[in-house]
Amino acid sequence: MSFVKALKCKECGEEYPKEPLHVCDICFGPLEADYNYDAIKEALTRDVIEGRDRNIWRYKELLPVDKEPTVGLEVGYTPLIRAENLGKALGVSEIYIKNDAVCYPTLSFKDRVVSVALSKAKEFGFDTAACASTGNLANAVASLTTSGNLKSFIFIPYDLEQAKIVATTVYGSNLIGIKGAYDDVNRLCSEIAGKFGWAFVNINMRPYYAEGSKSFAYEMMEQLGWRAPKHIVVPMASGSLLTKVWKAIKEFQMLGLIENSDTCIYGAQASGCSPITTALKNNWEIFKPVKPKTIAKSLAIGTPADGFYAMGVMNNSGGAGEDVSDPEIVDGIKLLAETEGIFTETAGGVTVAVTKKLIEQGLIPKDESIVVSITGNGLKTQEAIVGDVAQPRIIEARLEEFEELYGSINNNEQGGIKDAVSTHSNTA
Repeated sequence: MSFVKALKCKECGEEYPKEPLHVCDICFGPLEADYNYDAIKEALTRDVIEGRDRNIWRYKELLPVDKEPTVGLEVGYTPLIRAENLGKALGVSEIYIKNDAVCYPTLSFKDRVVSVALSKAKEFGFDTAACASTGNLANAVASLTTSGNLKSFIFIPYDLEQAKIVATTVYGSNLIGIKGAYDDVNRLCSEIAGKFGWAFVNINMRPYYAEGSKSFAYEMMEQLGWRAPKHIVVPMASGSLLTKVWKAIKEFQMLGLIENSDTCIYGAQASGCSPITTALKNNWEIFKPVKPKTIAKSLAIGTPADGFYAMGVMNNSGGAGEDVSDPEIVDGIKLLAETEGIFTETAGGVTVAVTKKLIEQGLIPKDESIVVSITGNGLKTQEAIVGDVAQPRIIEARLEEFEELYGSINNNEQGGIKDAVSTHSNTA
């Protein structure tokens, strides 16, 4: 049974059939899936969810597929980690990491949205899928089209991180680098989508694709014992993930799966590409497009498709938006690695650094529950921190050389501890 009634314009409310459409003919607003929530409430309970396999499809009634899913059957249900060490470093009492850096199969939350988009594309009868990507989406489309027996064409800015390029081409996908920023790639892909009739996951399949992000928040709430946290910090590129986290919370409330919550949603951007947070902090009604210049390339979208709606979520939830510099991003990556042993990509460095900044500003209280959204793995963006991490100490293969080195390391560590104690005493 399908629980999606139609596609519906977010602006004027006009309804459309469930087809590969993404823009309203009347007002050019974006289309999204419109569900029969009364029927879902009858079918979906906590017990039903808990009895299913641990993947995104345990919430399938809230995802826009009409048949059983065919792609990404093992995707999702990533760890929610109580981050005690990070909490001590930030001076907060209850903080968690929702860690999609280990999402199967390509180590980012994009595996969620692509699984939904491709399952729907196969329902529609497409044999070729495509996307415009800043990297993680390219990896996910390449991997999941291969396992889903679909052909693929993937378009990226030509200067992406090498690891993300390799992690796309290894699957045998057709990868095309475009001389320009992501917004240039996206414009070209809109033209290609119209001419070639492929399933572009983030263009004509976008109403279905975007719904997959909700599973990130569904899992979070289930893993917290069927409750929503007080504060959630989310990285923003297009702004879509942030809006779908909010939608997921509202859906769980509507269905009685959690108690009514007063969750505040916070958006995180890099200062070198911060159209959404800049608009929010200046109380503008709409963001101004920017030309990206940041090491956080996965967030480098200067004209974010869901930026306006993301601003609305932050305002309406009582949250806020903040951005951080490239050095702060690196510090955020290192802070999470050195406290929790989690290596995140630059987008995660943005989220951690923004969380720290919001706590220091007093916008996030230190005694309330916080979830930090980590959406990708640091193995993909190693270039960003190569010059900011320690290099190995090189010695000959002789015991006495190691003993000398070990003594030096011990002395340095003891000196560091004494300095820290002295500094603390002087400032207490």
